[in-house]
Amino acid sequence: MNGIIIVNKEKGMTSHDVVNQIRKIFQTKKVGHLGTLDPNATGILAICINDATKLVQFLVEHDKTYIARVCLGKKTDTYDLDGNIIDSAKVEKIDVEELDIILQDFIGKQLQVPPIYSSIKVNGKKLYEYARNNEKIEILPREIEVYHIKRISEPIYENDCCFFDLYLEVSKGTYVRSLCADIGEKMNIPSSMAELCRIKLGNFDIKDACMLKDIREGNYRLITMVEALSNLPFFSSEEVLKKARFGMKMPIKMVLKNSIDKPKRIAIREKNKLIAIYELTNDLNYYKAVRVWN
Repeated sequence: MNGIIIVNKEKGMTSHDVVNQIRKIFQTKKVGHLGTLDPNATGILAICINDATKLVQFLVEHDKTYIARVCLGKKTDTYDLDGNIIDSAKVEKIDVEELDIILQDFIGKQLQVPPIYSSIKVNGKKLYEYARNNEKIEILPREIEVYHIKRISEPIYENDCCFFDLYLEVSKGTYVRSLCADIGEKMNIPSSMAELCRIKLGNFDIKDACMLKDIREGNYRLITMVEALSNLPFFSSEEVLKKARFGMKMPIKMVLKNSIDKPKRIAIREKNKLIAIYELTNDLNYYKAVRVWN
């Protein structure tokens, strides 16, 4: 069985926990996932099985959509409410108009400093390992992009804190925990992420996601490798297939014929079977194979 299953991850499980469960259910070691979700987060986790694990590098660049709950009043070392509180303030009332204006400041490309409690590697070691060992490490900011951010709930005041929900569309590499902390910084209020649910990952939508218990019972939909690459242009002429089966370089004119557009990446298929993925060479004259399935 080769393909992708969209899992609706439960709170409390790591992404690796889900991978291990899928390995047991389908009795295969060849299982991988797209885009790690923190244990306290829920929502879409795309699981690649067998040959589909070779698609991971082509799918991890997808944009993502989240629903996040922000907590104004507490800031933790992990930027979510699972961490140790490092700053706090009593929040009785906020100016929602000011909040909505501040949120719009986050739209666009920007540099973001990832949280120290993350799986990003620096000098071959994950950041959270430095944090757990109380080792200091310089965390360089990374470019991210926020395409859309909007408050979708009225403020709720509980336990001296203010909670509200956000809808976010962001680029790969964006840490919503960092955004939640940064929102508080701009409001001069300690802030953390209270909850997070990923509702979209590229072409994958949470409406197509299954709980692990459903998958165990055989109630799931397997997304084919061809479907997973629906954002790429496909080619299947006999001339193209002949070269693709052997991973041979192809002149751009042979592939695109009279087309003006030159997509960076293309896929080759034979009926519903994925044969290869090709990328445009730097000289823009050829397509070269980056992955071939035999």
